[in-house]
Amino acid sequence: MEIEIRYFDGCPNWKATSTLLHAIIEEMGLEATVLTRRVETPEEAEALDFHGSPTVIISGEDPFADGDSPVGLACRIYRTETGFAGAPSAAQLRAALSS
Repeated sequence: MEIEIRYFDGCPNWKATSTLLHAIIEEMGLEATVLTRRVETPEEAEALDFHGSPTVIISGEDPFADGDSPVGLACRIYRTETGFAGAPSAAQLRAALSS
């Protein structure tokens, strides 16, 4: 499985997401390659359909995509079981990795 974390400079949440993601992958015993990709320009954000930082792409898909998030260099907001957050929760990441 290939996973990509897309982010922009200045995002306070992508490193914590990366750390959590690696821990969950190990916990679940998954074979996965985790890459990071810095999105640098609005044009690149548009080309990648980048809906904010951090974006987690699993096997080419954004499991957290919704039609309401704008494309661009901005922080992404996730709806988690405890409210809005700047990153997906551990439960959300586990569920996404299980599908």
